[in-house]
Amino acid sequence: MRIAVIGDVGGHAAPLRHELARLGARRDGSLPDDLVVVQVGDLIHRGPDSAEVVDVVDHYLRTQPDQWIQLIGNHEAHYLRPPVFAWSEALPANHVRIINRWWQDGSATVAAAVEASYESILITHAGITAEFWASVLGGPSNAAEAARRINDLAKAGSDTVFRAGVMLHGTTASDAGPLWAATTSELLPGWADRQMPFSQIHGHDGITAWRDDRTTVPPAGVEALVTVDAAAKHESVYLAGGRLIGVDPDHRDTPTNPWRAFELTGRVTAR
Repeated sequence: MRIAVIGDVGGHAAPLRHELARLGARRDGSLPDDLVVVQVGDLIHRGPDSAEVVDVVDHYLRTQPDQWIQLIGNHEAHYLRPPVFAWSEALPANHVRIINRWWQDGSATVAAAVEASYESILITHAGITAEFWASVLGGPSNAAEAARRINDLAKAGSDTVFRAGVMLHGTTASDAGPLWAATTSELLPGWADRQMPFSQIHGHDGITAWRDDRTTVPPAGVEALVTVDAAAKHESVYLAGGRLIGVDPDHRDTPTNPWRAFELTGRVTAR
């Protein structure tokens, strides 16, 4: 199967529809038979079309549930648990109910895993830190088992999965969960000096400043390990045992342009 991992959509319906068309969605919106879409969460907020984006995804989850994997980001979690941050935009009540339905019936999860021809990959909204992998998950050796353990914890309501770190609290928390881990201060440092058991794809944030007004500095010693696809808005950090692939295009009140899904060929092994 072709697997397309779509980064944070951020409430922008038109760019999402345009990208799905590029991937081969038909005139009626249906996905081609050979395509599985994994969306990493943060569908909503920032842009003007959060409700429409939820409607687009709900259509796929109802009509082609085997071909759309919806992950939860910290902005969806805002409506699934007591809010931990303030947001000026309120999602309409009926769309809050839709997101809660996804969560209750299992249409949306926190983690997925795919097996490509050359690597095993865990997909979450923000990535899992080395500390989370070791202390919370017990050090699973493959991405599928990691995804299953994360989703089991999430369904049980474990605070560890939803725990925020530097982005919310302003101080680095090495056990920040897969909805909140910040790339440069929490995700990268732990894996930079440890063998990765599998690769990861994440959204949420990244190293590269796709917008001119954002400045980020990679952790010391990592600069030479980063490859950037500026047209697609992807970055890969090559580390021992695997890589960290960031796919957040940094959409804000206006979408980033251009951008594309991260595409690979393989199979889904956990969701």
